[in-house]
Amino acid sequence: MAAPCRTRTLQVVDTEFSADAVEWCPVEGWHSILACGTYHLRPPAQTDSRGSNGACDRTGRLYLYHYNEEQPFIPLTEIQRIDTAAILDIKWCHIPVAEHPMVGIADSTGAVEFCHLTGSEKNSCMLEPCFRVDLGARCLALSLDWSTGREQCGCPLRVISSDSEGKLNLLAIDESAPSVHILNQWEAHKFEAWISAFNYWDMDVVYSGGDDNLLKGWDTRRRPEAPVFTSRRHSMGVCSIQCSPHRENLLATGSYDEHVLLWDTRNMKQPLADTHVEGGVWRLKWHPTCDFVLLAACMQSGFKILDCRGSLAENTEECTILSSYVLHNSLAYGADWSRLCPRGSLTATQDSIAECQSSEELVGRSEEGDERLNLQVQNLKIIYESPTATFDVILDEESEGPAPPLKAEPGPELPRAPELAGGSDLKGSLDLAVGPARGVGSGSGAKRPSGMGLAGDSATSLDSPKEMSIVATCSFYDNILHVWKWEMSLITSAGSPPERTAQSLH
Repeated sequence: MAAPCRTRTLQVVDTEFSADAVEWCPVEGWHSILACGTYHLRPPAQTDSRGSNGACDRTGRLYLYHYNEEQPFIPLTEIQRIDTAAILDIKWCHIPVAEHPMVGIADSTGAVEFCHLTGSEKNSCMLEPCFRVDLGARCLALSLDWSTGREQCGCPLRVISSDSEGKLNLLAIDESAPSVHILNQWEAHKFEAWISAFNYWDMDVVYSGGDDNLLKGWDTRRRPEAPVFTSRRHSMGVCSIQCSPHRENLLATGSYDEHVLLWDTRNMKQPLADTHVEGGVWRLKWHPTCDFVLLAACMQSGFKILDCRGSLAENTEECTILSSYVLHNSLAYGADWSRLCPRGSLTATQDSIAECQSSEELVGRSEEGDERLNLQVQNLKIIYESPTATFDVILDEESEGPAPPLKAEPGPELPRAPELAGGSDLKGSLDLAVGPARGVGSGSGAKRPSGMGLAGDSATSLDSPKEMSIVATCSFYDNILHVWKWEMSLITSAGSPPERTAQSLH
């Protein structure tokens, strides 16, 4: 039986623009640094004589945060913001580059920009532009990945990036200069190449997914016109791929078809597992230490944490969904695990007190703020474009009558208009009970474990060893960055500790 799990929201941050990419720094000594990228479509400045709109301007912002667990109510502090072109993806190199952490940023101008993290103090460090490469004049850079997923040193540094013209772009980083140059570019997909990723166990092999519904593998030493394989197993656009850094031959892919597939890369004809997650899968992230845990950003259905042990060791056809972090009126896009080791969990008594206090405060805030919120949500006209859309959308939320009152429900803090944020972008923490009856953190979807959450074995949840992780996620349209804690008991309800590693795929 699946292990009991629970989640707790630590902080909710207003990013002003739609947040679509988030990454914790993986470099040793810098795990408390978090980067978040945003995307905003500004309406055209004027209308031409035929009445059609001119080109919209895509803009964005890069945020840098420091996480400090000594500040329990607002652990995340903004330390830098940089106005940029709209950001589509962010990836840190897993090892230092020229003795500094380095982040790559894919943006709407068709460029991948690289920035160094400078400064010795974690709460005052800064990102400084280092170099950039233009992929093409008419494209958007959609994704990137580093070849260093297993954190190995001494190998040539490579970056693979995909773009809206369907191309893959293989880049080389020269640490001595430092500088970047393009090794190769080739047409990989007929439409947008949403995602590109390295095989972390063989840096000559890369994978790509496109809006043509195809998943492809490439050997960069061969002619780029000929993929090693082409899979049509996904029925819609393939938009997320990640190779496992823990297990050779294990690959996870996700698609608009709302399915997460696990593959043995030695046999790409049939996946090991197929899990329906009820939302398009924009990002997948393997846990940094638990080799069977997979985080998925599932667009319409929020964020889900999958347990892949059964699929790897017992040949089950789908993964268990351990937890769901559900959002409302937004799309789940960016997601990443922190490598920080959080403190131990609260006791059952502390949890109960915190839960009661949070519920009372939420109800109080709702009763006091309903009238103000109703005034704010009327007559809104928003122009936005999703990074996954190929067209602009105008959302007109004008209401003829008064907006319906908001009801207090257990769940993450409601996104508020900037005028109600009290002049601060940082919202406080909200403690959540995470049983299946609650809206946030409850398991949902395939193979929902019974007895999951706080209502299960209290003795087991208090005394058993736990896997605890800090997660950062971000959502489109509501302009929100979430930081939350996830716990999984390492003792199942049957009383036996689960194996942290299943049988190898070797």
